[in-house]
Amino acid sequence: MMTPLQVLFADWRQFETAALLNDSVPDYRPPAMRDKLARLPAYQQRLGELSTGDSPVEQQIDQLLMRAEMNGLDFNLRVLQPWARDPAFYRSLWSEQSDTPAHEGPCQQALIELWTYHFPLSTAEVARLTAALRTIPPLLAQARENLTGNAKDLWLGGVSVFRNQLGDLDALSNRTGPGAPELQTAIAQARAATQSFADWLTQQGASKTGPSGLGREAYSWSQRHVHLVPMSWEEEVALLQRELARAHASLRLEEHRNRHLPPLLVINSPEDYERRAAQSVAKYMAFLRDRQILHVQDYMAPALSAHVGRYFPEASRHFFAIARQHEPMALWCHWYHWFELAQMREAPHPSPVRRGALLYNIFDSRAEGLATAMEELMMHAGLYDDNPRSREVVWILLAQRAARGLASLYLHANEFTLQQAMDFQVANTPRGWMRADLPLLQFEQHLYLRQPGYGSSYITGKALMDRLLADYASQRGDRFALADFFADVGAAGIIPWPLVRLELTGLDDDIRQLSERE
Repeated sequence: MMTPLQVLFADWRQFETAALLNDSVPDYRPPAMRDKLARLPAYQQRLGELSTGDSPVEQQIDQLLMRAEMNGLDFNLRVLQPWARDPAFYRSLWSEQSDTPAHEGPCQQALIELWTYHFPLSTAEVARLTAALRTIPPLLAQARENLTGNAKDLWLGGVSVFRNQLGDLDALSNRTGPGAPELQTAIAQARAATQSFADWLTQQGASKTGPSGLGREAYSWSQRHVHLVPMSWEEEVALLQRELARAHASLRLEEHRNRHLPPLLVINSPEDYERRAAQSVAKYMAFLRDRQILHVQDYMAPALSAHVGRYFPEASRHFFAIARQHEPMALWCHWYHWFELAQMREAPHPSPVRRGALLYNIFDSRAEGLATAMEELMMHAGLYDDNPRSREVVWILLAQRAARGLASLYLHANEFTLQQAMDFQVANTPRGWMRADLPLLQFEQHLYLRQPGYGSSYITGKALMDRLLADYASQRGDRFALADFFADVGAAGIIPWPLVRLELTGLDDDIRQLSERE
């Protein structure tokens, strides 16, 4: 039998899901949004009636997560309003799986996850994909009515998103071939609607003049009450400024120490990439097992091996391809993500509240913070003792993440335009590895503008994780084991760090701080 909290959670998630028009297209029209805002307090009241200070810690955490999700809907309805301000919200096609529990940034709910289909398509999959593609024309027709915002950079960034969707539809058409005429018709209709929508966005863009950032106060409210990050905009700026300076200074020291060593060999062929990727995955997994860093599970190596990426020729080599083709293991450390997604599938959390992806990217500082922390932690643990120049790549990765996160903070404070944020990120990433001529740069800053807090989450989450590790180790003394720490963090679920901290250590200072700042 379900507990009252589980009943409320099921009711809440059903309420949060957008109603459907004609049984297929989500309804984001103004009356539907006003109705949600009017009905939300009833769910918040039901949650408040369940919340008691003497509940078991695990139940308190689930209640706090539900409260954060309800705050997230409230914030979306009152402030963020992606259906009215953000054209990219209406993107439908996703060719790749996200490495986090859900796609980064606000998304409409009729997503077409192409990576879940198996090609060549079966008859059933042809029918499923055809039906899904038929939602694109009416969804984009609705979008033209809903998009009334004046956020210039959000609007212009949306044009690129739908130009990319055109390319995805063309690739899908070529991949599926002429054997399924109804599917080809649906692709053609979706393409025509996407082309028309992209042209409309371009035409309307000339009239958009307003800022896209939320402002410091709204940003801080979202971080504290939705993402449960116990920092204000100003505190995050101070942290990221410090981390940017630390990364650059540490890189210079590494370069000085390694000045007599030969440079890293860059992978410069697809065959070499395939060989080095396989070797480095095996080496990394052996390091984690032999150094007793993780309780290595059978699903980990296959999960990582399935996502090692591909070789990029120099002309199209973006920042992460450059890093990966200098030292693949630096990115394998960050791709702790794939271990966690495999764990969610193989050993789901017993609580339905924590079993799947939290709404509104509430997982961001936990997921991205741990992945980022792994890069430096593994370096300090000795991963590159036999190849010291690889340590330089770790500091470059940290500098890039601090630079882009700091730029995103200035963007949300409306102190930067999108172009200025991109320029700052390029200027503060070492060695010219953040190229201004490739799409990754705009993709990142546009995403962080769309999803407040995501750009800084890599660094804020890393700082919160570092503190938890210190407290956890202090409490256990001689009984501390690093592998147990990672196992306990994973068992808590991909939830904000203050809640992991409460479950693992009993320390509730972050929770109290968040409550005191309401």
